[in-house]
Amino acid sequence: MEGTPVMIRSVAVLVLIGTLSACGVDGEPVRPSVGASVAIGSGGVNSNIGVGLNQGPFSIFLGL
Repeated sequence: MEGTPVMIRSVAVLVLIGTLSACGVDGEPVRPSVGASVAIGSGGVNSNIGVGLNQGPFSIFLGL
């Protein structure tokens, strides 16, 4: 049980760092990009929705 306060403190610090970085304290907040498309073809109707983030050389995109 001695390690529990250390674990709670570590989690609290990680949450604080994540919150500060998400709110833009280290610079301008990153704006997400959103895209959607609908295609009609011989296979039927297909749709695509996605959200992405671009920051310098890093890029993340999630499509559904």
